[in-house]
Amino acid sequence: MNEHNLIPIEHLSKEEAKKRGSAGGKASAASRRRKKSMKQVMDFLLSLPANTFADYEFLVEQGIDLNDLDADFVNNMLVVNTALMAKAKAGDVAAVKELRNIIQEDYFAKEKLKLEKEKLKFEREKSIPEKALSAVYNGIPASLIAPSFSSALFDISEHEHSEYVFPGGRGSTKSSFCGLNVVDLIMKHEDMHACILRQIADTLRTSVYQQILWAISTLGLDNEFQCTVSPLEITRKSTGQKIYFRGADDPNKIKSIKVPFGYIGIVWFEELDQFKGEEAVRKIEQSVIRGGDISYKFKSFNPPKSANNWANKYIKIPRGDRLVTESTYLTVPQKWLGKSFLDDAKFLKETNPAAYENEYMGVANGSGGAVFDNVQVREITDDEIKRFDNILNGVDWGWYPDLFAFVRVQYIASQHTLYIWQEYTCNKQSNEQTAKKLKDMGITANDLITCDSAENKSVGDYRAYGLFARAAEKGPGSREYSYKWLQSLRAIVIDNKRCPVACEEFLNYEYDRDKEGNVISGYPDGGDHVIDAVRYATERIWKRRGQ
Repeated sequence: MNEHNLIPIEHLSKEEAKKRGSAGGKASAASRRRKKSMKQVMDFLLSLPANTFADYEFLVEQGIDLNDLDADFVNNMLVVNTALMAKAKAGDVAAVKELRNIIQEDYFAKEKLKLEKEKLKFEREKSIPEKALSAVYNGIPASLIAPSFSSALFDISEHEHSEYVFPGGRGSTKSSFCGLNVVDLIMKHEDMHACILRQIADTLRTSVYQQILWAISTLGLDNEFQCTVSPLEITRKSTGQKIYFRGADDPNKIKSIKVPFGYIGIVWFEELDQFKGEEAVRKIEQSVIRGGDISYKFKSFNPPKSANNWANKYIKIPRGDRLVTESTYLTVPQKWLGKSFLDDAKFLKETNPAAYENEYMGVANGSGGAVFDNVQVREITDDEIKRFDNILNGVDWGWYPDLFAFVRVQYIASQHTLYIWQEYTCNKQSNEQTAKKLKDMGITANDLITCDSAENKSVGDYRAYGLFARAAEKGPGSREYSYKWLQSLRAIVIDNKRCPVACEEFLNYEYDRDKEGNVISGYPDGGDHVIDAVRYATERIWKRRGQ
């Protein structure tokens, strides 16, 4: 030991103190060089392959599948970290602390890098307030997610799958969940754009477009987006990202999408079952998703009754990149749904359990391709007709080969049942001739007749002939909605002697099938003239809130 080094530095002369400091600095520098060299050597050794049998055997014992790892990845560092994890799991406190330090160092390094990137962004952009909004955006709050979708939310966050399918009943909030995720992913991936699709373009503005507006507002991002209806699209102001809305009934508008930068990496097919089969959806995906290594595909729908429907069969075929999440309103907080919704669900459950099971529970419980499996064919007696107090009348115009169809029905709300008890059909009859026939059947100027609005002149003719006629309101989606209402009834009672054409149409009306025999969702056009007359007659009922 050098006893001279034990003398306090304040007792040394100026020259001796300087000499000792210089020696200490040199020793410290030498020590740092040795540590640096040692670290370089250790980094080199840890990066070398784990080349002993014992190393590989140890990794396998810890549950690591070496077949899933590249050979370069199986190195000494993997062995050391695995051993550290094994000790930590066994309760070794020191190992737990060391593991925590490693994780925290890695975490803080990533956070520091992230902050540095954000700082560079702020310096590049003039519009700092708008950029700051994305910097503080924290994702979808758990309070906005129904329990059914919790695991799916984590899965999307980690991008465990590329396709997410959500079959579910009414009120399950599946569409809300998809809308929130579209906006969330736009915020998190600044090189991505989104495209939201439905089969019919006319339904976009009142459905998915409104859903995205709700998601933007709910996430507190109103100032971050510019929303327009002509064209129907939404733009993130701070980045220029686009959310496009397209209908599959106009394929050219889908193919013509040209993004300003990046690529479309997010697509959402709403009401999947209404698209014309798996092949049609696949072609849309191929047209829309181009460029980029990451994509998110969302598909939501209410399962049709028939198990043979292509969408119901689609989710039964397992795929490694697809996650299917089923949902019902029963897992949704009741305050989100409201008393009216819950009362309607309860009423349908009591009056038509099969319809409730399909519509609210999302069960494909139909026996085949028939659209109406709630038809009851029987005599409707004169005594029953005398008690009818809610008689409704409807007309579907026709000439040839299409039928002119008039129908009279009675709806009993307490029974959730429709009675079809009088009809008149014909070909090649003028408006004057059919009006006279209706008067002969007992129709008076006080009996409201709701007619197909496709022929307003014919509606005017009926008024001129002394009939109380009005045009049906129709509107986007009204055909599908009215069919679903008819399907939800506890029963459609038809007197086949009084109404043979109505009986034939309702019993024979089936879903279309593709060339492979798969049921195609949607309601076929043709052979439905009396059915249309029934839809017009009951329009005032099924258009009411809650029906």
